[in-house]
Amino acid sequence: MAAAMSSKQDICMCSICLDLLKDPVTLNCGHNYCSGCINGCWDQEDQKGVYSCPQCRQTFTPRPVLNKNYSFAELVEEMRKTTIQPDAPADHGDVECDVCFEGKLKAVKSCLDCLMSYCETHYKAHNDLNRGRNHTVIDATGHLQERICSLHKKALDIFCRTDQTCICYLCTMSQHKGHDTIAATEECGDRKERLGQIQTRCQQTIQKREKEVQELRRAVETLKSSAQSAVEHSDQMFDDIIRSVERRRSEVTELIRAQERAEVSRTEKLLKRLEQEISELKKRVAEMEKLSHTQDHIHFLKNVGSISDSPYSTISTNMTLNSNLSFEPVKTSVSALKTQLEEKLASIFNQEAAKISAAVSEVQAVMTEPVTREDFLQYYCNFTLDPNTANRKLHLSEGNRRVERRDEAPQSYPDHPERFDDRWQVLCREGVSGRCYWEVEWSGEEVNIAVAYKTISRKGRLNDCWFGFNNQSWRLTVEPKRTYVRHNKNSTELPLVASSRVGVYVDHRAGTLAFYSISDTMMTLLHKVQTTFSHTLYPGFALQDGSSVKLL
Repeated sequence: MAAAMSSKQDICMCSICLDLLKDPVTLNCGHNYCSGCINGCWDQEDQKGVYSCPQCRQTFTPRPVLNKNYSFAELVEEMRKTTIQPDAPADHGDVECDVCFEGKLKAVKSCLDCLMSYCETHYKAHNDLNRGRNHTVIDATGHLQERICSLHKKALDIFCRTDQTCICYLCTMSQHKGHDTIAATEECGDRKERLGQIQTRCQQTIQKREKEVQELRRAVETLKSSAQSAVEHSDQMFDDIIRSVERRRSEVTELIRAQERAEVSRTEKLLKRLEQEISELKKRVAEMEKLSHTQDHIHFLKNVGSISDSPYSTISTNMTLNSNLSFEPVKTSVSALKTQLEEKLASIFNQEAAKISAAVSEVQAVMTEPVTREDFLQYYCNFTLDPNTANRKLHLSEGNRRVERRDEAPQSYPDHPERFDDRWQVLCREGVSGRCYWEVEWSGEEVNIAVAYKTISRKGRLNDCWFGFNNQSWRLTVEPKRTYVRHNKNSTELPLVASSRVGVYVDHRAGTLAFYSISDTMMTLLHKVQTTFSHTLYPGFALQDGSSVKLL
């Protein structure tokens, strides 16, 4: 039954549009077509004057008059009503069947020879009509024109490795003749394999990055916890210092108050006795006044002795009042204590503040190297040249930020144990113990931009004193025709420095020393040293006569 239905459906199919017949007409050879389809084909053959059947190729002259085949029309209409359409309609984004006229169905295959996409029904019809022709068919895809050579109208089934483009087989005989070519399927296989390898590496990188993300998150949590602990500890220490000062303040206050209470108590007792004596003396004076006015001589003589013989005072008369009664000396002593404490605290804090700051700066969750000049400038440090280290042929200027060598006019620097006596060198006052970046501008025949430990020798012409000739120093030598770095007598030749500006970067903790050539648009790495620094580093310079260096 299904076979009969399929055969019946094939009879009602137009071999031109591959759809059910519309207004079917029958040619003299017996084949049926849509009226519009066959007339469209014959319109293209009008110039030849010969008309043929698209299936059997039988020719007709003149052009036949076509009449509607009503029997076939009824049969096709019956097919339209009874045949169940198995294909799904095309949704948004699906490739549509190019043959369907109404209600476009979803295409399942695309033919690279016909340059058309087909639904299930029309794909079956396509295969029936093209048996033995070996058309290239792929899963349904859009933009079929992009798969055809625009010059030869052939399928792009070859890949030119020379020009990295897809071509047809005719292109290999013309524009791409002699090029390295390969079948597109093989190239696709190779590239898919490489793509798989890249995908694998990407997945490995993703896993690595995800692990790093987890580690970073744990590091951030550890950092936050450690920072909070440090803040709490710092607060506790400062609170303890404040409480210690508060205790001392309370002790001084209590000492002053205790003395005040003791003296006030003793003085009040004396005041009470004095006031009592004054009262008794006043009473005695009143009695003497009264007795002196009596007219009774016998009474006067009997009482005058007892009144006049009583002592005038019962309190010791050797009492001396302190006219400078005051706690001002205490205030002076406390003020002096405040001054001394402030000076000592400032001194201690200044010494420890740098260590605290350095310790805080070293707490970094991620140690990343700077890349751009803006990154480096975040670690910019200001340096000044130390006159106590400068050789007498070196002239310092611009606030000890520029040095020039003048052999004909030596300076009258005083003797100093840190001065370079015979080497034309100078060190900076400030040292480097963390991350630091600085830039210099140079001119002349030869300048040496160096870093050195403070323990480097200063006296004599021995290599122990010369930047780069010992294990105490590293130097970059810049000349118009030569550039090199030197350490412990070993030198490495470098490309010439075209710029007059050089940048120096030090990460003391990581053991990194790098020299850069600086221009207006970029900075170029000249040389990087990776080692372990055992002491604080100090920037230094050594110059030839007439050369100069300026710290920027």
